[in-house]
Amino acid sequence: MGIPTDFEDIDMKLTSLTLLLAAIVTLGSQMRAQDVKADVDKTAKDSADATKAATKKTVNATKNAAVKSKDATKRTVSKAGDATKDASTKTGDAASDTTHKAIQATKDAAAKTQAATENAAQKTKEAVKKGAQKTAEETKKGVEAAKDAVK
Repeated sequence: MGIPTDFEDIDMKLTSLTLLLAAIVTLGSQMRAQDVKADVDKTAKDSADATKAATKKTVNATKNAAVKSKDATKRTVSKAGDATKDASTKTGDAASDTTHKAIQATKDAAAKTQAATENAAQKTKEAVKKGAQKTAEETKKGVEAAKDAVK
């Protein structure tokens, strides 16, 4: 195979090479866009799951601390003398009531945090999905433009 002198032969080879390169670029772009979308979806879900788990752990730790606090208060009251027993019992009851209110406030805050995080994760997922779709559309437009340029 020597140096071709026929311009039609050279033109045909260049056209074939251009189409092959356009196809390779198109496939590579589409594969990358799909990978990015999948990664962002997974990250958003993992983030929401981690926040939910952390919230549950916080609520449980607060409950355990409240139980220990209540138990400690009861032990203190039982060791106190008869003269201070009524006052200690009232203090223990007030502490228990306050602890229950704190537990409920923590549960409420945890639920709001979880809902806000899930909402943000959903919005992030939707934005990434729209971005991935836009990338795919722009890639298709680029492929069409490359095809038109080759013609």
